[in-house]
Amino acid sequence: MKHATTFSAATFVVLLGGAAAQAADCPVDVESAFDLEEAQVVALYDCMKDTMVTGYSKQGNKVAQNYRNWTISSTRPAVAGPHGNRLLQTFANPIAAEQYLKFEEQGVKMPAGSVLAKESITISKKKKAARIGPLFLMTKLAAGGAPETDDWLYGGIQPNGKPMKFKQSFCHDCHIGWADQDSLAYPLEEVRVSSN
Repeated sequence: MKHATTFSAATFVVLLGGAAAQAADCPVDVESAFDLEEAQVVALYDCMKDTMVTGYSKQGNKVAQNYRNWTISSTRPAVAGPHGNRLLQTFANPIAAEQYLKFEEQGVKMPAGSVLAKESITISKKKKAARIGPLFLMTKLAAGGAPETDDWLYGGIQPNGKPMKFKQSFCHDCHIGWADQDSLAYPLEEVRVSSN
């Protein structure tokens, strides 16, 4: 089964950047998310988090409407590097939570039905402004459901609630770097929560 929609790289940049909602009422005084101190990240997230859910949910997507009821995997958003140097906060649905929160590095196999939802925030260098980015999604399919992506279905929801469209390989070509972790990247160690 093939899970892909193709379009140009320029279109993807527009979807990731141009469609992002700006949080004008949530000031930042840095040019990069890497420059934010922990207290600034927490304050920024507190300022934006309700707007994020409202935007992601605008088109009625069930994951967007419910992911905040899932298990959160970190104490705050953090920048890990992938996903365009965005601040990221990951939520795991009940099927995924137990395995994901072990943060294992070898022999990981997520159960079918696992869903991860990753909120994102960008910092505009030019405007020194925070912008809500996409809600990135990973769904583990049944064995053989998408063999070209190790049975992962990648997706995303724009800040206006519209679904993102892209080739599955766009995400999987990076995620394959974590093959021993069932193609999962984890939050930075200093912000991970425990499954205990």
